[in-house]
Amino acid sequence: FSYGDHLRCGAIASRAPIMAAVRRHAEAGGRVAGICNGFQVLCESGLLPGVLMRNAGLKFVCKEVKLEVANAKTDFTRKYAQGQVWRCPVAHGDGNYFTDPETLKRLEGEGRVGLRYAEGTNPNGSLNDIAGILNERGNVFGMMPHPENAIDPLHGGTDGRNLFKSLVEAAS
Repeated sequence: FSYGDHLRCGAIASRAPIMAAVRRHAEAGGRVAGICNGFQVLCESGLLPGVLMRNAGLKFVCKEVKLEVANAKTDFTRKYAQGQVWRCPVAHGDGNYFTDPETLKRLEGEGRVGLRYAEGTNPNGSLNDIAGILNERGNVFGMMPHPENAIDPLHGGTDGRNLFKSLVEAAS
């Protein structure tokens, strides 16, 4: 967790010197993915809209959830099928995605919700079951679940591999 998350999740990290390079990379069209605390940092730095708040239950959650691909036409989700449901672990205390109604309407209307918690597995109270969103250009993606922990059969499954395969394919 960046700087212990004592202030707001990702708030201090979003002002770290490296973020200037991350912003330049994103502005130049480079892909940026933020997972869990990285999603929080992307929101706090303004690269993605909204905020991540304390989980609705005010407790740390560490479990497997189901994700639904809400938009399979992104550089981050292209190796999944539209509507595909896959398993992925979460581990966070501040994963409750929130934004104002106008921004939420824009995210939904522009296809910028990449992933949703599926089948009643929303672990944190996120609006519209949002698990991952994209910026306007589609080159910055943030998500709370941990696909990197779902890439090896020895860790319980490989459902997260396609996110990384999507990125490799997009970069080729």
